[in-house]
Amino acid sequence: MSRSESSWWASSTTSARRTAIGASAIGLALAAVCYFVWMSPANPVSQVRDSIAEAVTNPEAVLQMKAERNRLLSRTVALESKVDAKNGQIARMSTQLASTQKKLDEATAAKAPAAEPKAPVVKKPAAKPVKAPVKSPAAVTPVAVPTKAQIVNPTSRYLGLYTSQAPFSWATYDETATKLSNAPSLVGYFGGWDEGFRANAVTRAWDRGTLPMLTWESRPIGSPNSQVDEPEYRLPDILGDPAAGMAGKYDAYLHQYAKDIVATGLPLAIRFDHEMNGVWYPWSETTGSGAPINGNSPGDYVKVWQHVHDIFEAEGANDLVIWTWAPNVVNNLPAANQGIDFLKGLYPGDAYVDWVGVSGYLRPAYKPDNDFTFDYTFGRTLDQLRQISDKPIILAEIGASEAGGQKPKWIASVFDRLADPQNADIIGLNWFNLAVTSYTEGELATNDWRIESRPESLAAFKAGIARPEDNFNLTPIAP
Repeated sequence: MSRSESSWWASSTTSARRTAIGASAIGLALAAVCYFVWMSPANPVSQVRDSIAEAVTNPEAVLQMKAERNRLLSRTVALESKVDAKNGQIARMSTQLASTQKKLDEATAAKAPAAEPKAPVVKKPAAKPVKAPVKSPAAVTPVAVPTKAQIVNPTSRYLGLYTSQAPFSWATYDETATKLSNAPSLVGYFGGWDEGFRANAVTRAWDRGTLPMLTWESRPIGSPNSQVDEPEYRLPDILGDPAAGMAGKYDAYLHQYAKDIVATGLPLAIRFDHEMNGVWYPWSETTGSGAPINGNSPGDYVKVWQHVHDIFEAEGANDLVIWTWAPNVVNNLPAANQGIDFLKGLYPGDAYVDWVGVSGYLRPAYKPDNDFTFDYTFGRTLDQLRQISDKPIILAEIGASEAGGQKPKWIASVFDRLADPQNADIIGLNWFNLAVTSYTEGELATNDWRIESRPESLAAFKAGIARPEDNFNLTPIAP
């Protein structure tokens, strides 16, 4: 190491010694200055010290300090009192102002011409309402509600939609209607047995001249479709034991539900415990291999349907309810559930049914013989339904997946076949207009069933409903 690197601030030992002596002298000088400042009578510390000492030894000074403190406190209290008084004045003025405004409003209303009374709702008119173009699907015009007989046997076909919120919110329903350039005449929605009758669904639908169709499931509304076992909703418990005079578990609920329908006074279609010929709902009877579902036995489904219908009859609700019995298409059922005898065993009888419905979809999993046509999806099932009953038929839940690219073709086939006189007994369809993630044949998948899922699908649907021979009841929407 070089010298310059080891002692850059002191060039020699002598200079280092001189530096140390100088630093010591400076330190002594600073100490002397501090002592004289501290001991000086004029320094701040001494003044504070002396004031405290005087206050301790001079009682009069202490009294003066307390008096000054009390004066300041009194002043503060006086100011706070003034603030409180002002706040009270403001509150009284606000009350007087509100009272004056109320009197002014009443006087204005008294001078205004009396409003015309609202026309009473006509619940059962003798004629079907006349369709009229509207500017938008949200527009509301007075409508006459048709009778049950007119609904059951319409002169034109219903077009309906299931959407995420309708009829409680019309946002997505109207969005699709606008894309179709036509407002549909039917709205589908779901309800469970853990909730009472929702009258607002029916009133909101008829406010727009739209028939509501409730899919009413004997289970909680929040139950997932993958949950087959619902021990609290077994068919034998719902039925009770009429022969032994034992009421059903939900009889009180059903009586109240029927009374609420009567109180609303408006008709609705009820698709009760649909797709009963499948194996995925707790009201189904057997798995197809003979094993019971949810503690049910063959014959229970018909007995429960009739039991519920009888309760509604006792309450007078059947004058308003269009009972819709709607199995699933038979194509993808277990072999034991595909025959007509099995389906006949689930039919409650013509006296208990107004419409025969069916659920059918173009699904993403295809069989080799699927030609993506209406007849492949619905043909076998329609043949069975027509052998069981001559009631009007409605495609109560219908949709198509985009998987495989066959959706536009399938949609076109649906409307082509509806124009065939052989299918004149089909009085409408209700499209499942949702994108849903669910289990399909054991696999979790998301399917976009919506009409507008692709431009080609939307175009095929618009072309189909525009065909005069298909005779759909629609209200045009102006561009």
